[in-house]
Amino acid sequence: MVQDMRIAMWSGPRNLSTAMMYSFGARTDCTVWDEPFYAAYLNATGLSHPMDDVVVKSGEPDPDKVISTCLGPIPDGKPHFYQKHMTHHMLNGFDRGWIASMKNVFLIRHPARVIASYAIKREGPTLEDIGFSQQIEMIKALDARGEDVVVVDSAAIRRNPEAMIKRLCAAIDLPFDAQMLKWRAGGHPNDGVWASHWYGAVHKSTGFAGAEGKLPELSDPYQNVLAQALPMYEDMLARAI
Repeated sequence: MVQDMRIAMWSGPRNLSTAMMYSFGARTDCTVWDEPFYAAYLNATGLSHPMDDVVVKSGEPDPDKVISTCLGPIPDGKPHFYQKHMTHHMLNGFDRGWIASMKNVFLIRHPARVIASYAIKREGPTLEDIGFSQQIEMIKALDARGEDVVVVDSAAIRRNPEAMIKRLCAAIDLPFDAQMLKWRAGGHPNDGVWASHWYGAVHKSTGFAGAEGKLPELSDPYQNVLAQALPMYEDMLARAI
C-alpha cells in the first residue's frame, strides 16, 4: 500500500463524481477536496455558471497555488488525499506536470446521460463543458509518459458498488474499506459552496444509487454533442477496469 497517497479522480460533470467523493470521504484515513480548480477555471474563462461569483470568491483563483496544495501536506493529518477534479477545469496554460505525481483515475459515464443531466442544471452544454475531450487528452498524455491510468465506468459502479469499489481500490493499491459503501445523508463537510445548486440528489442519498434505466432521448441541439462525445466514451470504456 502506498503511504501519503494522492488520488486524482478525473471526470466531467454529472458523472457520479460527488457520490465517489462521498465514498472516499467515508473512510477515516482519507480527506477529500471538491473541485480544487473550479475558481481558477471560472476566473480564467469568465464563463457564466450557477453561483459563479460565490465560487470564485470562496476558492483559489491562482492555479499554481491550487497545484501546491494538491501536492502539499495532506490536510487533517490523514494518510490519503482524494481530489475530485473536473477535466474541463484544466485549461490550456495551467501546468499539468504535477499530474504524474498522482494516482490518476478517470471516471466516465455514457454521454447521453451526462448531457441530459447537465442540461437540467445549466442549459446548452457543449463538448467543452462535459469533459470527454479533456479526459482523452489527459489519458493520452499520461500514456505517453508511461504513467499508470485507471478508468472506471460509473454504470458498473451503480450495478455492483461493492465489487467495483473493491476493484478500484485494488487498482490503486488501496485496501478496501466497507465504509466506502455508505454515508450520511445531507452532504459532506468538504462540499464546495456550489453544492446547493448541483448536489440535490446525492444529498438525499446514503449510498450508491441502483443501476440506471434506458438511455435518455436527447433533443436535436444535443445530438451533435452526443455524436462527438460517444466515440471518446467508447474508447475509454474499452480500457475500463
